[in-house]
Amino acid sequence: MAESEKNSTKNGNYYKNRELSWLQFNERVLEEAGNPAVPLAERLSFASIYQSNLDEFFMVRVGTLMVQMCSDEIVRDNKTNMTASRQVSLILKTVKELEKKKEKIYEQILGELEPFDLRIINFNRLSLSEGQILEQYFDCNIAPFLSPMIIGKQQPFPFLPDRELYAVVLLSNKNGKNKMGIVPCSNQIFRRLIEIPSRPGTFMLCEELILHFAGKLFSNYSIREKSVIRITRNADIEPKDIYDEDLDYRNFMEHLIKQRKRMSPVRLELSRCINEQAKKELAENIGVNLENVINTGTPLDLKFVSSIRDCLRKKHELFYRKRTPRNSPLLSLRKNIIPQIEKKDVLLSYPFESMKPLLNLLHEAAEDPSVVSIKMTLYRVADKSKIIDYLIEAAENGKEVVVAVELRARFDEANNIEMSRRLEEAGCRIIYGLGDYKVHSKLCLITRHTKDGLSYITQIGTGNYNEKTAELYTDLSLITSDRRIGKDTAEVFRSLLLGETVSSSECLLVAPNILQRKIIELIESQIQLAKTSPENAYIGIKINSLTDKVIIDKLVEAGNAGVKIELCVRGICCLIPGIPKVSENIKVISIVGRFLEHSRIYIFGNPDKAENETDGTEKNEILPVNKNCSIYIGSADFMTRNTERRVEVAVPVFDEKIRSRLVHIFKTVMSDTEKGRELKNDGIYYRRSLNGNEEKICSQELLYEESYKAASAKKED
Repeated sequence: MAESEKNSTKNGNYYKNRELSWLQFNERVLEEAGNPAVPLAERLSFASIYQSNLDEFFMVRVGTLMVQMCSDEIVRDNKTNMTASRQVSLILKTVKELEKKKEKIYEQILGELEPFDLRIINFNRLSLSEGQILEQYFDCNIAPFLSPMIIGKQQPFPFLPDRELYAVVLLSNKNGKNKMGIVPCSNQIFRRLIEIPSRPGTFMLCEELILHFAGKLFSNYSIREKSVIRITRNADIEPKDIYDEDLDYRNFMEHLIKQRKRMSPVRLELSRCINEQAKKELAENIGVNLENVINTGTPLDLKFVSSIRDCLRKKHELFYRKRTPRNSPLLSLRKNIIPQIEKKDVLLSYPFESMKPLLNLLHEAAEDPSVVSIKMTLYRVADKSKIIDYLIEAAENGKEVVVAVELRARFDEANNIEMSRRLEEAGCRIIYGLGDYKVHSKLCLITRHTKDGLSYITQIGTGNYNEKTAELYTDLSLITSDRRIGKDTAEVFRSLLLGETVSSSECLLVAPNILQRKIIELIESQIQLAKTSPENAYIGIKINSLTDKVIIDKLVEAGNAGVKIELCVRGICCLIPGIPKVSENIKVISIVGRFLEHSRIYIFGNPDKAENETDGTEKNEILPVNKNCSIYIGSADFMTRNTERRVEVAVPVFDEKIRSRLVHIFKTVMSDTEKGRELKNDGIYYRRSLNGNEEKICSQELLYEESYKAASAKKED
């Protein structure tokens, strides 16, 4: 934590800078890479995830801040009052410290891999004969496919694409003239990992091989210094800022993707230290400030770890215990889904439970003669998605299929463009976002015309309609025939088709016009309750990020009014809890584990019933929930972008069993002592301590065990 932030915390300021909080989250990811309790092959994955997270952070957040730095108007963070320049400076300082931590963890992982006959080495660990074999390999299989160049008046510094690897060499000729040479290291011809022929399981990275033999590519020069480099470019383009009315929206987005590749650089990484003058010259040629140059003691791109993991597949002890999503005990996949939903609401909890019921529901709706229309919002989907296949099937069967495809889903634009073309060619009606508002809600509305009239089957979730991530992310999916929810959802789609936003609804919380205001009202209700019944005044929130200043301030007000507040915030948390007489009634934990915590749950009011109301409930049974407690699940985090600049939907949960289950999930998560980290009033996350002989609880493993038991019990029935 920056010194200025520590001082502000002592003065009662409860705000944490968004960007520095995100870096704390990514540090927790890195800590999993260094966690000896995590299987070794999985630790490799966490190291790679840390790096890819950081790449995206620089491309989006640092890119945005650097644009703000060039603005004539000074832009400040609305919570910590930091300028963009100050934030970038602290980010770079923090990242350079994290890189040192990553280097130690990476070296530790490599050392632990050696007993399993797997090594990644450099030339210092090769014998003379092995070096000669690799030189021959380089001459025959790599050098012919390389395009080295020397920078000079006739050959200006080239454009270097985002996140590609290059070998840079500083050269001198016989006349004492200094030059710079560049060799692209990324090529589809040769592999990234090159196995040492005499030592199976021992590999060298191709960029290291190229760098070592770079002298053979520049035979008329001597090499003074050399390094592998990698550039990260700004990818934060706002479509409205460069909109071209001569292009249709889909073609315009394709144009935007191409333009992103040539955006300004925001970071230059070096695999080795080079002298300051050379570093300065390189930074000037690339167009980054010297402080944006980062020395990295690990490979600049860790995507190769997936190949390493493949080499280890037979060593099961190096991986997480195999887990597969279970079928929900609430539904029979042998029967039609629609009649079962008409009898009761169903909650699916991914990845513990399978997505099959939702897929079956869509397939069934595509063929059901009573189904008039299927309407759906799609933000991110799998590459080969059954959901897309079923929507196409429905359209080909004569159903009205309306799909809101958000083409601005960052880094998924190309996939969504291709998906929208397929849907459109099949006869689906496509909506491309909503002007200034991204459509981030997770909605599916099936409208039926039956002998009893109009009826709805509605699905509202916290995560994307993506079969792959449904096995990797924790998410929730409510499927209901409740007419109130169906009517509200129909209004959301009607508004989208008209290019409008919903201004009122009976029960759904819909951003940008309703959700934030209603959340504030629900927090206020707990403030009022604290005056008459303090034991029942409670707020429990599980989200990915908390940055909305309006909501943060209201939560602090509620805590000071005596409301007990428990928050599970996986990533960014701009609220510092536990500050005496300021935020001492607020508790914040974060969970980084095997699965990405992605579900959103909002609880307002103490969910626990009084003792006399729970008599007769068996000890191991999930307890019923206080009827005065309001519970929602939804797509929105409490970030300003979600509450004010997106179409988001949260749905109230009315079914008593589902309400009890959601409270159970929330309490399980809040009790996590294995993967949970608690944010203290100094702004730092700490491992949670155990009391006496208390056993550690891993909420994700516990919830998976419960899903296995529930599925097994269903089979026995």
